[in-house]
Amino acid sequence: MELAPCLMHRGRAMKEHNAFVGLDVHKDSIAIAIAEAGRSGEVRFLGEIRNEATAVSKLARKIGRSYPIVLYAYEAGGCGYGLQRQLTGLGQQCLVVAPSKIPRVINDRIKNDRHDAVTLARLLRAGELAAVWIPDEGHEAMRDLVRARHAAADDLRKVRQRIQAFLLRHERRYAGSPWKKMHAVWLGRQQFTHPAQQIAFQGYLSSAAHAAARRDELEGQIRELLPDWSLRPIVDALQSLRGIALITAVTLVAEIGDIRRFQRPAELMAYLGLVPGERSSGAVIKRGSITKAGNSFARKMLVESAWSYRRPARIGVEMGARMPPVADTVREIAWKAQIRLCGRFRRLVARGKKSQVVVTAIARELAGFVWAVSQAVTA
Repeated sequence: MELAPCLMHRGRAMKEHNAFVGLDVHKDSIAIAIAEAGRSGEVRFLGEIRNEATAVSKLARKIGRSYPIVLYAYEAGGCGYGLQRQLTGLGQQCLVVAPSKIPRVINDRIKNDRHDAVTLARLLRAGELAAVWIPDEGHEAMRDLVRARHAAADDLRKVRQRIQAFLLRHERRYAGSPWKKMHAVWLGRQQFTHPAQQIAFQGYLSSAAHAAARRDELEGQIRELLPDWSLRPIVDALQSLRGIALITAVTLVAEIGDIRRFQRPAELMAYLGLVPGERSSGAVIKRGSITKAGNSFARKMLVESAWSYRRPARIGVEMGARMPPVADTVREIAWKAQIRLCGRFRRLVARGKKSQVVVTAIARELAGFVWAVSQAVTA
């Protein structure tokens, strides 16, 4: 879903609505405020209703009798997009706005449901709210599955850390690469003198095996459901980029949405929080670390992928085998990305830049190539 027209053509679209409704949504209740059209239109608090479908329908009918064209808005949060979908189904326009981009008054010390609803209604009328991209139900379902897989992978990482800490306390060190086949054999041979320690160690191993099985099961479900996803062509195309395999590509598309909605690569970089922050005044220009705004899942994936560009540009056997069939245009963009990013990684390291600074810079440029590859995919 694209941004609502009121955010693309503010002045004209504001005149098309008779009223603007701010909703402060909670698990059990919704606080409602309304701002009438016009600079001097009245802004008032309407009260609270239960967060139930019947109550929302009754509210929409009641407001619709007095104001023919109404625009609703509420903050993105834990309650999801169900309210937006219900209002849209009732023929109403509703935005889900980004909480981080809501203008705040520095000396405003009041924070309650009534105040928040009134503020939303007033800012909505002024066109000062930024709407988030609304996924359809299929896209949201894939996002939930991808996040479940990452949660399972995080559980596996934590239990492996516990195993390593346990072994280190007992001066058991493995010389080879951990968590490979031979390492699993070595772990199975470990014995401890006290039965309690052996039981604890076996419990850790069982937890690791369960977490690994859960992660693999969810990855299998992702592969099984991917062919029916409307954004699969973008997922396939992104895998032509070095460092972006299936899970990384699915995560990027699931978290960002349809990347083709961004007009320029700089917009995607800013959306992912990969652009430097700035505190400049007059002739003094100060740029600091990246803003880290936007989606942390997608940003983390790009930073991890950026490490693969520390080696010379090439298409290895593994990458060639996993890469789905894509258009020649996409392959050309991917190869251009390798040439540029591998060379830039090497030059930045030679200049003495810290490794994390280098990787962040490569991740920012990689986001630009992700945008270019997505634009090359036909809708």
